[in-house]
Amino acid sequence: MPLDSTGKISFDHIYAEPDPRAFFGTLGRVGYLIPQLAKPYFRKLIEEYRAERGVAAPTVLDVGCSYGVNAVLQRCDVTMDQLYDYYTGPDVLALDHEALLAADRGWVRSHAGTEHIRFIGLDSSGPALAYAQSAGFIDAAIHADLERDDPTPEQHDLLAGVDLVISTGCVGYVTDKTISRIAHGSRPWMAHFVLRMFSYDPIAARLAELGYHSAGVDGVFRQRRFASAEEQTQILDTLSSAGMDPEGLETNGWLYAQLYISRPAGAATELATVMNAVSPGSGTSLTKLADPPQIRQ
Repeated sequence: MPLDSTGKISFDHIYAEPDPRAFFGTLGRVGYLIPQLAKPYFRKLIEEYRAERGVAAPTVLDVGCSYGVNAVLQRCDVTMDQLYDYYTGPDVLALDHEALLAADRGWVRSHAGTEHIRFIGLDSSGPALAYAQSAGFIDAAIHADLERDDPTPEQHDLLAGVDLVISTGCVGYVTDKTISRIAHGSRPWMAHFVLRMFSYDPIAARLAELGYHSAGVDGVFRQRRFASAEEQTQILDTLSSAGMDPEGLETNGWLYAQLYISRPAGAATELATVMNAVSPGSGTSLTKLADPPQIRQ
């Protein structure tokens, strides 16, 4: 598989399919798990926002949402392993598109909890967004490239109602251009999982101009395994050139991310401290290196 401009394997083809079977089939083979690790942190972010702002049903914008995976994990209390098993199982692989869509709609209705959170997905992939919305994974979609374009009036209206912004891996492709365009609306709280090969500093600096404060959460989080030796070599070179030490992390065969919190009117450090106490949840464990950082896996 070819490398993209960042040095990572290009998975562009899996986001152009009419349903998520290729997405889960491909990413399952490289152990993609960052949405699962992010799940309890996003849950805590929502809880803290509700408690402080008194908003019972917050609106969450998932930047780079693809097929709405983060929304499904929150809305249906499902795990990534369960999604991998489902979308790669022979019965589901045998379904035609309309049958799969109907099955997913019914599955969401039967598994969604009573708690209401409104999810908006932002992505440049029309097919992924269309499926996520049609299946009921997300409530609304913004099909846009905010790196290049300002939001349309209709998109601006959607962004103006956002309370929280989340992402799991799009920063690096998405820059401060997109994030600042989002923040200009309702000044939402933000939580971004960012691969260590990318710096969050430009986003934090641009948000600071809008009255935001940003802080990092302790530890690093496994995103996925390297898809090839060539990809690992390229990323190790990128990290070393940026002054990042990959020893004991990326040298062991995994891409790692860090979590950054940004919120207006300060208090990001306090919120990050609250996040430090979050348990990764079932099926995960915490391991300490002899020399930190803490690994969330």
